[in-house]
Amino acid sequence: MDVRIVTASSSASLDAGCRGQVVVSGSYGGEYNAWHAAKWGIRGVVLCDAGVGRDDAGTVGLPYLDRVGVPAATADAWTCHIADGEHILAHGVVSHVNAAARALGCAPGQTVRDCAERMKAGATVEATLPAIHGGQRHTMHDVPGEPKVICLDAAPMLTPEDAGAIAVTGSHAALFRGRPDSVIGPALHAVFFNDAGVGLDGAGIARLADLDGRTMPAGAVAADSAPIGDARRILAEGVLSHVNASATRAGLTAGMPLRDAVAHLLARARAARG
Repeated sequence: MDVRIVTASSSASLDAGCRGQVVVSGSYGGEYNAWHAAKWGIRGVVLCDAGVGRDDAGTVGLPYLDRVGVPAATADAWTCHIADGEHILAHGVVSHVNAAARALGCAPGQTVRDCAERMKAGATVEATLPAIHGGQRHTMHDVPGEPKVICLDAAPMLTPEDAGAIAVTGSHAALFRGRPDSVIGPALHAVFFNDAGVGLDGAGIARLADLDGRTMPAGAVAADSAPIGDARRILAEGVLSHVNASATRAGLTAGMPLRDAVAHLLARARAARG
């Protein structure tokens, strides 16, 4: 079999075409994204470490994949662009590897390309994957006449019915492959993300400025303040590290706990309603 290195902007966008191949994914290295890659039966995967962050949320997918013997590594977010597998392959430097990857000669400090090439020598792993946490959706506040507050562990879980809501997502605030996209489809009252350690060229927060084009208040919490991928903890524990101009006009600032920022937006909406 001709083993290839397959790149993707996110693990969720992979399909059966990556079976038996090595994957370089733009996703952060949490269990949710590790599961999305490994479910196809691959030889190995490289993800982005998203600054590692609170509770090592950006790299916990590596020990998860060791449980079934899938070689896995993460790239340092400050060497490449999160949400862009091609850029990670071309420019990334490995920050963490699991035991299965280490057995193939992968190690921190290697280029992602070198690490991925070494993974080609591994066997295709077809296994029943352990259950994962994440990928959940919760309504946190639902009062008639006020913006609904929703927590979504992944931004693509948004639906047209979420228009007008304040959405807290577990996702990074990067643009896939660095280009405008339709991930934030509905016209939200405001939306918040994890900054994924910000990373090279500010890739982890690039979506904030893009949303200014729609005058949508948006912000990101510091990856060290709350774990990426867990929207409810981002709401409860996150501290804003970056906000866009629309959020600034709405009274939000960097350094504000996200729960206070959401409370401020709700109070502002009540006042506007009279």
